[in-house]
Amino acid sequence: MAISAFETLADGLLAALEAALGDNADLQGGVLTVEADEGTWVVNKHAATRQVWLSSPQSGARHFAFDVSSGLWKDTRGGADLLSTINAELGVNVDWQPT
Repeated sequence: MAISAFETLADGLLAALEAALGDNADLQGGVLTVEADEGTWVVNKHAATRQVWLSSPQSGARHFAFDVSSGLWKDTRGGADLLSTINAELGVNVDWQPT
């Protein structure tokens, strides 16, 4: 995937997450920080690997790569996609579609 395509997808994803999470989220420089009672989540884009990384107090550190065929950010080690993970852990419904 070209860097420009990755940047567009990742920026759109982070903006959608920030909008869904409201006042608990802070997006700066490609890093989204989410403060909740259970701890702090960090979601950031990692351009060198074309991945989005998640640091979660519930599921630990995970890396997600965009899967063109499904349109999902899939865990590079298997398991749930990024939005399903965030929706389950933070109790939100993030509705994001790749553009």
